[in-house]
Amino acid sequence: MEIIRTVAELKAKLDTARKSGSVGLVPTMGALHAGHLSLIERARRENDFVVVSVFVNPTQFNNPTDLATYPRTEEADCELMRSAGVDVAFIPSVEEIYPQKDTRVFDLGPVAEVMEGAMRPGHFNGVAQIVSKLFDFTRPTRAYFGEKDFQQIAVIRRMVEIEGFDLEIVDCPIKREADGLAMSSRNVRLSAEQRAIAPAIHRTLEGSLSWARDHSVEQTKRYVIDELNSLPHLQVEYYEIVDALSMQPITDWAESESPVGCATVFCGEVRLIDNIKYPARK
Repeated sequence: MEIIRTVAELKAKLDTARKSGSVGLVPTMGALHAGHLSLIERARRENDFVVVSVFVNPTQFNNPTDLATYPRTEEADCELMRSAGVDVAFIPSVEEIYPQKDTRVFDLGPVAEVMEGAMRPGHFNGVAQIVSKLFDFTRPTRAYFGEKDFQQIAVIRRMVEIEGFDLEIVDCPIKREADGLAMSSRNVRLSAEQRAIAPAIHRTLEGSLSWARDHSVEQTKRYVIDELNSLPHLQVEYYEIVDALSMQPITDWAESESPVGCATVFCGEVRLIDNIKYPARK
């Protein structure tokens, strides 16, 4: 595996690699875990050349404390990438990515205005800034993203449409710990007591599947929120049931062929996200 830290070197390397076949990109913010490895493994299966970016992007953080405390584990990340057969690890500095301030504002539309977009102003514009730069630097055949960040995938698809990138966005299933907790780099910040209660997020979402059969969208939302808020350390920031394509909240099950429940829950001071897919109803 080659570690590359400059855009110029990355572009030169991938210009050569692209002549021999397909390029798969896995964008990450580091602190890699088995969830990231599942994306890398799929990219490895489906492409001739795999590049993984490791960059904690400052423009998508609207909370300076969250940016400062985001885990950074470059040495361990490189070991994992080598073991997974990554060809190039792109690990740039902030100055390399943003030699000048990025002032671009993307017209991301309704998919970026709800849930995370409402709670974290500017977050998705920052995501669009960094992902568009990575796509421009690498010009991949395919790019891989985990479904834990469900809304983010919709935003990236919208950005691809706006910018006219010629690539395939591949969304991959959530990777979970044995107790159901969605894998996240933030999980390492949980205390032992918080880590023990955090899997209740997924258990509650799963429990809502049977509840939803006999209850309305609003009643199902209330069930999830009340169940989670009744537990120690957990506080729901939002729980929305939305259409998987538009990301817009629904009020009746019949409004969507693919309803998804999206949750953001604070476990102590750690902000965790998860989601669940509900069956379509006629």
